[in-house]
Amino acid sequence: KLILLDSLLQENQTGRRMDLEIVHARSNKPLVTLPDQLENITVLELKKNIAGKKPKYKDTNRQELRLEPKGKPLKDEQTLQELELKTGAIVYFKDRGMQIGWTTVFLCEYAGPLLVYLWFYSRPWLAYGELVKPAQIGLTAHIAAGAWALHYGKRILETIFIHRFSNATMPVTNLFKNCGYYWGFAGYIAYHINHPLYTTPSNIQVFSCLAAFLACELGNFSIHLLLRNLRPEGSKVRKIPLPSSNPLTQLFSLVSCPNYTYEIGAWLSFSLMTQCIPVALFTVAGAYQMVIWALGKHRNYRKEFKDYPRRKAIFPFVL
Repeated sequence: KLILLDSLLQENQTGRRMDLEIVHARSNKPLVTLPDQLENITVLELKKNIAGKKPKYKDTNRQELRLEPKGKPLKDEQTLQELELKTGAIVYFKDRGMQIGWTTVFLCEYAGPLLVYLWFYSRPWLAYGELVKPAQIGLTAHIAAGAWALHYGKRILETIFIHRFSNATMPVTNLFKNCGYYWGFAGYIAYHINHPLYTTPSNIQVFSCLAAFLACELGNFSIHLLLRNLRPEGSKVRKIPLPSSNPLTQLFSLVSCPNYTYEIGAWLSFSLMTQCIPVALFTVAGAYQMVIWALGKHRNYRKEFKDYPRRKAIFPFVL
């Protein structure tokens, strides 16, 4: 009796133990059985236990666990007790594939367009060949190169010093997809703006649109800085973003994702400044993707915070 009582006391102190069956979410085939799992361990610790049995998945960022085959991913900090798992329960596993750090992907995404564009700008003969009477690069092309370098230089510095990512990694396949998109458009745009036959718009159009571009870039930076200060370093804390004393952050009173609003505004200004169709196509493609992201984030904000203020997702009073 004393032994049984001591065993019960130990169980109460350390938590109940359970056997879990880990199966593939897509095929329902067994992956591994994990016996004697304490109910107070976290999902992250469970992933490490899976990695101990299956070395292929030693990178826990590669693992995604769910309670249903098509359910939401479980958060690393959740415990088995919070999830109300019992012995014999099934946990569904998804292999997210080889992973790569967000910072690495972003640096590759943004360094590429900067180098590609400046290659066309500074070495035009490599793209257009040796011309008998080469035309001088116009003022608009010079301004466009400076604006382009400012934008991607800003993005690189923000990646290193400003952004705090909720997820450490993404699938490595995204590196090639994202770089292909940004690098390809950079070459397409640079080829036309730096072309010897490029026709510049009027000075009024160029400088007014340049002013709008710079204002949007500053607004975008202001929003990124505010978002950084919302999340303590090393945490995944989420708070309702609200305007600060910086007037450029007042757009938060109207939309959930003003960083995307400013980003679209910057590229729209760049399109009008250069009067270049490839830039307009890049702007439309980027705006379409940012609208999707903004709607998703707006929806998540409203689900997560019951007192979330009334505002649109990305375009004030419209969407």
